[in-house]
Amino acid sequence: MKLLVDLFILPPFNLIILAAIGLILLRWRRRAGLIAISVALILLYAFSTPLVSYLLAQSVRTIDALEISASDASNAQAIVILGAGKYLNAPEYFGDTIRGPALERVRYGAFLHRRTNLPILVSGGDPRRTGGSEAELMRAVLENEFGLPVAWSEDTSDNTFESAEKSWAILNQAGIEAIYLVTHANHMARAGAAFERAGFRVTPAPTIIPGASRLHWLDILPRARAMGGSARSLREWIGRAWYAIRG
Repeated sequence: MKLLVDLFILPPFNLIILAAIGLILLRWRRRAGLIAISVALILLYAFSTPLVSYLLAQSVRTIDALEISASDASNAQAIVILGAGKYLNAPEYFGDTIRGPALERVRYGAFLHRRTNLPILVSGGDPRRTGGSEAELMRAVLENEFGLPVAWSEDTSDNTFESAEKSWAILNQAGIEAIYLVTHANHMARAGAAFERAGFRVTPAPTIIPGASRLHWLDILPRARAMGGSARSLREWIGRAWYAIRG
């Protein structure tokens, strides 16, 4: 279901559908059809430009980098690292593992652990039902590759909302209420709100923080990578709206 929502709400597929509807309308309502096709093409172009992708990324970034010294743990009692997908059937690793966003979060969680010596909880289930949980793969990387212990694994959540509630159920039993929350900067506002709603006192610990960029005139030309960035930012805005509706 989550995959279908992404396909039909986020570009480029939703814009292709809009253009197709416009083509169908041309036969009966030419003006409406031309408007639909024009809107689809304009948005497809805009979301594919680095300029628009950059502006959208800045719009969802609300948290700056964490400032912490080796002796300051900001009253946090644990580090919670959120999952971000799996790398399935990785031939070079002889099985499933993590990569990309998940690995970026794990790396920063490991960095925080070395600075604070706080225990780690990894959180992430198997939302697409492809096998093992994200949490167990994150745990394996932290323990086997980074050489760091993982105190707890929350491996049944399908989304950030569930991750917050189920992490609370685990850590509350250990007397832990204050945490460093590790996720991407563009996801932190939604994740932080969900974890605070669950009962945590959250110190945001974002990673991959988009900084100021010197724009170039070539940034108005479409690029495939820019479309991906625009889609991620739009997905975050949609997620925030949905969480606001859920309360």
